[in-house]
Amino acid sequence: MNTLLDIVTRHKAGESNGIYSVCSAHPFVIEAAILQARHDSSPLLIEATSNQVDQYGGYTGMTPADFRNFVFDMAEGLNFPLGSLILGGDHLGPNRWQDLPAAEAMTKADALIAAYVAAGFKKIHLDCSMSCADDPVPLSDEVVATRAARLARIAEKTALDTFGVSDVVYVIGTEVPVPGGAAEELEGVEITSPAAAQETIECHRRAFQAEGVATCWQRVIGLVVQPGVEFDHTGVIDYCPEKAQALSRVVDNYDHLLFEAHSTDYQADKAYQALVSDHFAILKVGPALTFAMREALYGLCDIEDEITAKAHCSNLKEQIENQMLTSPGYWQKYYQGDENQQRFARSYSFSDRIRYYWPDKNINESQNKLFSNLSRSGMPLPLISQYFPEQFTAVRNGKLEIEPKAFVIDKIQHVLRIYAKACKLSK
Repeated sequence: MNTLLDIVTRHKAGESNGIYSVCSAHPFVIEAAILQARHDSSPLLIEATSNQVDQYGGYTGMTPADFRNFVFDMAEGLNFPLGSLILGGDHLGPNRWQDLPAAEAMTKADALIAAYVAAGFKKIHLDCSMSCADDPVPLSDEVVATRAARLARIAEKTALDTFGVSDVVYVIGTEVPVPGGAAEELEGVEITSPAAAQETIECHRRAFQAEGVATCWQRVIGLVVQPGVEFDHTGVIDYCPEKAQALSRVVDNYDHLLFEAHSTDYQADKAYQALVSDHFAILKVGPALTFAMREALYGLCDIEDEITAKAHCSNLKEQIENQMLTSPGYWQKYYQGDENQQRFARSYSFSDRIRYYWPDKNINESQNKLFSNLSRSGMPLPLISQYFPEQFTAVRNGKLEIEPKAFVIDKIQHVLRIYAKACKLSK
């Protein structure tokens, strides 16, 4: 049985378990996630988005097969069983080609789905909610569902042609928060109404039947909804269980469906436990992981500044700022305000648009120099205590080595441990 189907079955039996989904392509994040899952002896779900990875390479330069090889090679190198690793594709549909007519965009989406499934991705989010160049705004549920069913047919055929059988599971739903967090300050978010959730499910069920893929409907395990969680640049909207109870009960009517919650980053520990208990049991996390990574790297820069002559420093912070100013495409339309507000957001916004810049060659060279400087000179315990108090405790207890990369990995794992506990995946 597909591991995700087993998780759903157990949840439906009353176990209040779940799974978190790591939505990042950064090597440090992937490594931290694998190490955390290895420690917990748990399955690990890693997802690529249609922006990161597509048949042309996406912004990472990786096709689905490239991404699979990248993750699998790292897992094998870290002695993590490949049978416990699940790859997913997020927002798969015409998203990347919204400026094209719908017919052309959907043809490209067909190829996108086929590339993901042929590469062995087992969890596919069918997201056709976006309007294309000749579409009305917004699209009706019927049009969205019809396009999703078309992609499901492509996925099923590809799986059968490639593997002889299909155990692909699907996520549907259109109420997806803004990827990477909201672009403006939020006072609240509108929770998906039970009626809207029910209508989305039924529209998709009918569309799957009309498209001739009714046999895979029982493998539709997730519905994307808005349970009332979101974050903007400096704030977080916390989950309020009492406000989502009516929505929570919608999936009680379906023996194979749970909710998938996006933008769950930065919630309080108790919120994750409540979300899983309320059937929002697939928790997506992305920016919070690279945010933690950035925190760690900036903390290492602060230590470097204290013990290294300026002429020999890595200047990683400055390199990042220069690159973001030189190539503002990934942040400019998201970060509003005056020059100081934008400067602050470039480094510290919860939406963490820095994550698009880490692959830059100059930034990588500065990061490597940072690690080299600190490894050569050593990091004094008082400065570790100053900038990494949690890691200081781990070092003193013999649970963490004094090594720059180890601190970065541990900071990322701190976030993952919270998710693992809520999903009942941790030891």
